[in-house]
Amino acid sequence: MKDAFHVPQVSRGEAYAMLGGAALMMTLAMGIRQNLGLFQAPASRELGIAISDFALAISVQQVAWGVSQPFAGILADRYGTRFVSLAGSLVFVLGLWLTATATGTLAIVLGAGVLIGVALACTTSGITANIAARVVAPQRRTLAFGIVSAAGSIGTMFTAPIAAYFLDHDGWRAGLWAFLILAFAMLPAAWIGSASDRLPNGVAADRHLTLAGALGEAWRHSGYIVMALAFFVCGLQLVFLTTHLPTYLAQCGMDASYSALALMLIGGFNILSSWLFGWLGDRYPKRLLLGGLYLLRSITLALFFSFPPTPLSVVLFGAAMGTLWLGVIPLVNGLVVQMFGLRFLSTLTGIAFLSHQAGSFLGAWGGGYLFDLMGSYDLAWKIGVLIGLVAGTLQLLMNDRPTARVAAEAAAA
Repeated sequence: MKDAFHVPQVSRGEAYAMLGGAALMMTLAMGIRQNLGLFQAPASRELGIAISDFALAISVQQVAWGVSQPFAGILADRYGTRFVSLAGSLVFVLGLWLTATATGTLAIVLGAGVLIGVALACTTSGITANIAARVVAPQRRTLAFGIVSAAGSIGTMFTAPIAAYFLDHDGWRAGLWAFLILAFAMLPAAWIGSASDRLPNGVAADRHLTLAGALGEAWRHSGYIVMALAFFVCGLQLVFLTTHLPTYLAQCGMDASYSALALMLIGGFNILSSWLFGWLGDRYPKRLLLGGLYLLRSITLALFFSFPPTPLSVVLFGAAMGTLWLGVIPLVNGLVVQMFGLRFLSTLTGIAFLSHQAGSFLGAWGGGYLFDLMGSYDLAWKIGVLIGLVAGTLQLLMNDRPTARVAAEAAAA
């Protein structure tokens, strides 16, 4: 086929299978992870722990995810994705089991925090981008990143009502057991997706590029540094929401079902966002799209938290945030490929993601700390909006030029 979306080494059916496996693995991992905040209030009450204790577990998850991501990326770039994704899926199941059987703060921190955090590094965008980049033709690569992320977004949409049902009828532990059963499907998904390991992840000119050389290029590239720092703010804003939105709405007297509805809408509109910004990223400057996302997201946060929530505002907020959420992933992956090529994609996105997760830690734990200290989230959301506006502006101005090595490869092609 003249205009095939996939590389010539695989058939259309094989390409769909590998991309589908990667998407299913990611949809389950991200869907379950993003809905853990729904269990915060009921689990804290039953276990007799503070809101900030549960928030600490989510914060530890972000740190474990971030610290593990570069190492998972290095392994995937060097040895392939199969071992990384299968091991991560098993650790994810173990983390859910430990959380569902918890009797105190320590088990929550180890299960929902450390284990799920490490597992996410091995089963989400850093690894699925590696799979998609091998399978899809170069001119459609950013769109492919968006499509895999879009399919992965379905998880948030369908796991939120599952959590809400069990919270209303059987309690938070039953909801986590349901999530654990779902998580077992990550294993065959990881096996199928990682069949892409037989495909190359670089070009002939990359054969002398070492890990140290790739890290040196990134360190010397000002655009990469700006992108990584802006990614810190992205993590802070998003994890603040997934962790604390249910508690905020409950504090405002709204039924817990609205929290699940908001998260479900975020997941649904993530599908549109991931596809849309992946498509746009193949046609327009990615730095401008990424900076615009950060600015619009910050404005949306300011508008929502400035007024008492209503059913209508929750629906509109969930739709708006979903549209401005996972579109970041294909743009960041696309920028890394644009600046540095494909060879160490998972490694370099993993290092940038470490910055994202540092922000996530602050968003989860810091939000809980300020809530316990002040009795409201007012200061927390104002800080998130302010630094979001700064990050978006810097992202618009970043240097997105390819390195000399990548530019020479493009000229020779």
